[in-house]
Amino acid sequence: MHIKFRLNGDPVEVTLQTGDRLLVDVLREDLRMTGTKHGCGIGACGTCTVLVDGYPVASCLQLAALIDGAEIRTIEGLAGASALHPVQQAFVNKSALQCGICTPGHIMAACALLEKTPQPTDEQIRASMDSVYCRCTGYARIAEAYKEAVTLARKAGKA
Repeated sequence: MHIKFRLNGDPVEVTLQTGDRLLVDVLREDLRMTGTKHGCGIGACGTCTVLVDGYPVASCLQLAALIDGAEIRTIEGLAGASALHPVQQAFVNKSALQCGICTPGHIMAACALLEKTPQPTDEQIRASMDSVYCRCTGYARIAEAYKEAVTLARKAGKA
């Protein structure tokens, strides 16, 4: 099975040997996008979150065959040539990274929220954060990073 999609803005073509391959495996193994982490494998932890057509998706549950024609964004597609994406910079500024396993998932979930809701409420931030499990329990700093990202995005003209 042959699929075509856009990955971080670039056209990609992948031949799937079987129709049951998961998006997380295609990203990591075939396309070497190892920023997307493989966590629980059942869609509960959110560490494998990527954006599919702008929506956060657990890539460990997403059949790759079903993304034909979609726009996929991973953590690798956020930073520009000279600067981090405002959400990435906010996570650095607020030290919202500990072991790093959940960080790409949290950043992608935050990007999805902030792209749709540039001025999220605390409740919306908590709901977005709840979609990704942090084993190190760094939630206070992660919440601060969301708020910092709003400020940085506004300054960068991305909000």
